[in-house]
Amino acid sequence: MTADVRLATGSTAPGREVLAHNYAPLPVTLHSGDGAWVRDAQGRAYLDFLAGYSALNFGHGHPALLAAAHDQLDRLTLTSRAFDHDLLVPFADAVTALTGTQMLLPMNTGAEAVETAIKVSRKWGYDVRGVAPERATIVVAAGAFHGRTTTIVSFSTDPDARDGFGPYTPGFRVVPYGDADAVAAAIDEHTVAVLLEPIQGESGVVVPPADYLPRVRDVTAAAGVLLVLDEIQSGLGRTGTTLAADRVGVRADLVTLGKALGGGVLPVSAVVGRADVLGVLTPGTHGSTFGGNPLACAVGIAVCRLLEPGDLQARAAELGAVMAARLEEMQRAGLLAAVRTAGLWAGIDVPADAGITGRGLCERLLARGVLAKDTHGATIRLAPPLVVSEADLHTGLDALEDALRA
Repeated sequence: MTADVRLATGSTAPGREVLAHNYAPLPVTLHSGDGAWVRDAQGRAYLDFLAGYSALNFGHGHPALLAAAHDQLDRLTLTSRAFDHDLLVPFADAVTALTGTQMLLPMNTGAEAVETAIKVSRKWGYDVRGVAPERATIVVAAGAFHGRTTTIVSFSTDPDARDGFGPYTPGFRVVPYGDADAVAAAIDEHTVAVLLEPIQGESGVVVPPADYLPRVRDVTAAAGVLLVLDEIQSGLGRTGTTLAADRVGVRADLVTLGKALGGGVLPVSAVVGRADVLGVLTPGTHGSTFGGNPLACAVGIAVCRLLEPGDLQARAAELGAVMAARLEEMQRAGLLAAVRTAGLWAGIDVPADAGITGRGLCERLLARGVLAKDTHGATIRLAPPLVVSEADLHTGLDALEDALRA
């Protein structure tokens, strides 16, 4: 098979045969970045409208984050959790203060944080709620994305993520997203938690009805089960508030954080929440060699300092309103089938009769110097860094409109 055929059939592009083919990246090789802009190996500039799926909320190479990392690199990078280090408690203090929570458990990746929340919920259910051994269930939502570990894909409704990876882990009940009555109906004496995204990111920035999370919070509180919110994509400023749940005044029992917590410098994640819930863990019941390492803590503290004043959250809200207005204009013009926004985050759907897929639109944007990512065929997510200028935001949206009209 020739290299050209391999590329056309969605197999391995020339020169990439050494890599497992679990991604199909756009045909661009990036070399450097600064703020909302990146450059490829040939020096061409692109406006980043993906921001590492919100891991780069503060843009590429933010000076405060790089300074924190450089300083820590010269001192200490890893101790393992066999020993304490001088930034672990300050990191926990900074993140819990920012999120209004009581306790933190540090991990590395978003999927690890969700796995941790699942384990904690089950342990709490057995030790505190009194669920019969091996009978704990967790209510989850259709269309959710919480990672790709074997446990998490067991309750995924995305065939690409799930199919071919069984046997599947039991203990989950899937209900429609946005339906609080369905959540209530799924809770029984074996339920230990309800695990949801406050806004579904991978599904295309699906924003539930405004009363959904408050009603689910009431349902879980009345039933005596935990509400666990996955804020790995939606949290830390992206939606115009520190946490997406802040938009509707909901406080979860556990919250998973990741992506932006590492500032685009390295993987950092955490579970934060009630001390009496996280407190069910004891030495040996859960751990991580790299979780809470000094370098991660230094960057995480710097991230919290960036968000503490609230101006980045306000900026996301203000620029998000600008982006929403432009996208809604495109929808009214028939260029988009649907628009969903929350702060500086949007999901847009290409019309069925447009003659182009989401991937095709991303390729048109690439040719116009803008990076974006499609999902589920006809949907594109837009997530510019929170530090993007209004002029650059309009530049990206102008390119989108031009690509849609092409």
